[in-house]
Amino acid sequence: MLSRVADSIYWLSRYVERAENYSRFIDVNYNLALNEHGDETSNQWWPLIYTTGDQDLFRELHQEADRETVLQFLAFEKENPNSIVSCVASARENARSVRESIPTPLWEQINTFYLLVKSAARQDGPFTDPQSFCRSVRIASHTIIGQTYGTMSHNEAWHFNRIGRLLERADKTSRIVDVQYFHLLPSAADVGSSIDIVRWSALLRSADALTMYRKSHGRITPNEVAEFLLLDREFPRSFHFCLMNVQESMSEITGSKPGTFQCESEKLVGRLRTELDYTSVEDVVRIGLHEYIDSLQTRLNDIGGAIGDDFFSPQSRVTSSQFQSQG
Repeated sequence: MLSRVADSIYWLSRYVERAENYSRFIDVNYNLALNEHGDETSNQWWPLIYTTGDQDLFRELHQEADRETVLQFLAFEKENPNSIVSCVASARENARSVRESIPTPLWEQINTFYLLVKSAARQDGPFTDPQSFCRSVRIASHTIIGQTYGTMSHNEAWHFNRIGRLLERADKTSRIVDVQYFHLLPSAADVGSSIDIVRWSALLRSADALTMYRKSHGRITPNEVAEFLLLDREFPRSFHFCLMNVQESMSEITGSKPGTFQCESEKLVGRLRTELDYTSVEDVVRIGLHEYIDSLQTRLNDIGGAIGDDFFSPQSRVTSSQFQSQG
């Protein structure tokens, strides 16, 4: 397939997933704020900006990090290329450029998503009811994923779409865990100490993980929450699960046999996935949760850059700069 098409489909899914995950960032922080009886000081909202990695841009645009400025920045700020409205616009633009290569129902749903967010950006509603807006974003994203699975041939294009979505999801799941770290665990030595169960429950709910976590582990403990979201092999939003499926799709594209690789990106994915296979939560605690997540995010960026080099043309490789910087 044309590298231009692969590039656009890859980024189409990344942007949709990023918009969904930004809605999760907002939701988890809003839930935490409610649980703190409406405390909306800068201490409540700054960690959210740091975990997205966009703190420098935020400082250029806003004086203080409070509820209004952070919601505006993450949801509707046109100057922020990673805001929900910017991500959905970029997803639509990538979809439009390969409209002949994607199913019509998928294009129509992406267009509907764009109109939904654009309309919300012109209203005051999301600021008074951000949870409702975030829920609409997640439903729209899930509908697009369903359209992709149900109407798109499961060929190379589909696998690039899947790789983009899962890499973005792995990155953002790790960042959601980091949000909790900033709130509760100011140093690596505090990992595993007594914590606020309500906050960890809010974190799991924001990742739609509470029910599956309860079935797997029952009682909520910080170590087991971190293990579930980072290392679980069966939960579809866990970091490990995402890497396993990225490797599977990459092998489908390259034709590599198990345990072998054809290109740098495939090697990097296989190496990280293998390390995760043999990592326990005790290893993560020993390294430090924040430090471990920071390393994972750096290696994900390396994988994304290698994918651009291995599969996309020099012209389309410019798009690789759209990877987020580390916080």
